[in-house]
Amino acid sequence: MTDREPMTDQGPAPHLPLGAPVAGPAARRPAPATLDGRHVRVVPFDVARHGPDLHALSHGPDHAALWAYLSPEPFADLHAFTRYYAEAAAKADPLLFAIEEADTGRAVGHATYMRVEPAHRVVEVGNILFTPALQARPGGTEAMFLMARHAFETLGFRRYEWKCNALNTPSRRAAERLGFTFEGVFRQHMIVKGRNRDTAWFALLDQDWPRAKAAFEAWLDPGNFDAEGRQRRTLREIRAGLPDRM
Repeated sequence: MTDREPMTDQGPAPHLPLGAPVAGPAARRPAPATLDGRHVRVVPFDVARHGPDLHALSHGPDHAALWAYLSPEPFADLHAFTRYYAEAAAKADPLLFAIEEADTGRAVGHATYMRVEPAHRVVEVGNILFTPALQARPGGTEAMFLMARHAFETLGFRRYEWKCNALNTPSRRAAERLGFTFEGVFRQHMIVKGRNRDTAWFALLDQDWPRAKAAFEAWLDPGNFDAEGRQRRTLREIRAGLPDRM
């Protein structure tokens, strides 16, 4: 008998399946950092610097849908917006980042690392807001690439999660487009704004990352876009042409 054998009150238990051993240290806890890309920069959220632009781009009669699946409602004014985001920016988990246009420095979105579990090497990307200035543009994809690369390659996480309201079809499509695997729905998981939320779970694993990274880099390559900025190959098409394990 060794000290690794499962025990019962009567002695060693019958052989039971166990998970594979996991070597290595815990992941590093995310901290404020600047992640530079060609189209965007992901930077620590500064409410004085980013608040006015982000408020202007996310509020108005045509922008209410941006807040449908986020925790807060649209804000009454810039003051209320600033007060809320000043508190959010002070937290370590969720850790809030602004997404800036690389050429102008204008804030066009935000995202967080959240539900951080360094011992288990699990982190979630969430609280994602893409304003119309970022939606359906290369910068949005690049921001998600930069954050995933940082989580895997710099911080040492082995599981990168994406969760959303199960009714949020655009978010579910985005997760699958980016290479996350759908894992199921947690029913009656939360109550948000007084309404039931079933939560769809997605994840990208460290073993999936080399393939996902290669697809991101090929898609973001300037040669993948024509003179009008239209993609030549989709991210899904590129990823489908790569081996499952790289």
